[in-house]
Amino acid sequence: MISFLLSLVALVVGYLVYGRFVERVFGPDDRVTPAVAKADGVDFMVLPSWKIFMIQFLNIAGTGPIFGAIMGAKFGPAAYLWIVFGCIFAGAVHDYLSGMLSIRHGGANQPEIIGNYLGNTTKNVMLVFSGFLLMMVGAVFVFSPAKILGDMWEPAFAVDNFGPYVFWIVVIFAYYVIATMLPIDKIIGKIYPLFAFSLLFMAAALSVMLFVKWPSIPEVWEGLSGPALTPKHIFPCLFITIACGAISGFHATQSPLMARCLKSEKMGLPIFYGAMITEGVVALIWATVSAWFFYGNPAPGYELIEGATKGFQTSAPAVVSLVCNDWLGVAGAVLAMLGVVAAPITSGDTAFRSGRLIVAEWLKLDQRPIPKRLYICVPLFACSLAMLFWQVENPDGFNTIWQYFGFSNQAISVFTLWTITVYLVRQRKAFWITLIPALFMTTVCSTFLFVSKQALHLPESVGYPLGGLCLLVAIVWFYIWYRKETTQNK
Repeated sequence: MISFLLSLVALVVGYLVYGRFVERVFGPDDRVTPAVAKADGVDFMVLPSWKIFMIQFLNIAGTGPIFGAIMGAKFGPAAYLWIVFGCIFAGAVHDYLSGMLSIRHGGANQPEIIGNYLGNTTKNVMLVFSGFLLMMVGAVFVFSPAKILGDMWEPAFAVDNFGPYVFWIVVIFAYYVIATMLPIDKIIGKIYPLFAFSLLFMAAALSVMLFVKWPSIPEVWEGLSGPALTPKHIFPCLFITIACGAISGFHATQSPLMARCLKSEKMGLPIFYGAMITEGVVALIWATVSAWFFYGNPAPGYELIEGATKGFQTSAPAVVSLVCNDWLGVAGAVLAMLGVVAAPITSGDTAFRSGRLIVAEWLKLDQRPIPKRLYICVPLFACSLAMLFWQVENPDGFNTIWQYFGFSNQAISVFTLWTITVYLVRQRKAFWITLIPALFMTTVCSTFLFVSKQALHLPESVGYPLGGLCLLVAIVWFYIWYRKETTQNK
């Protein structure tokens, strides 16, 4: 628990100190923002700052800081270090600067900004990559809540005629269509703050219970890896598993949604950097709760909760349900439902909304007319539905899509960090604040690509040196480019 307390303090101090430093590096000013200059009543409009924060938090959070932290806790106390340092020095910087760059570029989406700084070829790659990621988000975040709701109740006629879970899949997709098509203030602006508050309330209630129970759990100074894992498992798998609680490329696809709603650039620090730090706090709480569940002394939590029989192999959704019901009672059941059902659904609809806007920007389609919104939404939903039904029919479909989602998520953060680094170099600002995270995440993703069973699955004696080689190539490439860039601008 001491590691948990120190980590909480570190996140708060990180926001107050490093967050302010990053803000000074960027230099927000009083220029007119896209929310005012491009107001269209659909995607560009001024919203209250508190509402923007709640929407941004739920957009980037969903179940990411919950499920990721639960699975990451299996790696041991190293999870604390990654959440804290990753969040302060990588994730929050990534979210803040990607959001502010969107504002400076008229509310542009991530692929458009990447194209401005890394070239049109990279832009086209990211258009495909981002579109595929967002469709995967929609597919992944439909099946999980549909399965949970279907296990609770489902109309008999739907099960008999169409099969299990199809009813809820249709209901959730119908909501997606409505939320994606309507102006941002009609549904998202009204219900997201409520769901975000519920997610924060659940985390706060669990933190209170942690202080009441004060469980004996592994501390950072007792060893970084968990009893079931060796240190070699930490890199790179931990940094892929815990994404949304530390750094996530998905966030860069979501920040432009709120960049189109900010009245002033000076709201960017609490909205973008602050929402990521808040997500880090939620991840810390769930990592600690999970440490109790998996490793608590004198007995792990799964031995103390009725119905928890799988121990270390218990799935993340099951941990949420078991702990919330055991610690928080009836209220816990309601909050768990919001956490594992409402949160992924809300992440899915903003993913589709981002996908619509990215494609619209690429095709230069005005999104005020409803038919032009349909031109984009129909193919997006069709592709995601095809992916979803393949997932339902394939016994290991969910795990397969989730694994590719995790890697794609972090790979996009690499492109975003390099884009921001190029921007900072050209603005003659402290580019090292994104260069270091960019180099680190490049190494993480390349190493994972080489050694993961879901990718090339090379022997570790080959994969790890190749990951190191990618780091060296990235350093040399940046040095050559930097020398050329600074020489031309003298």
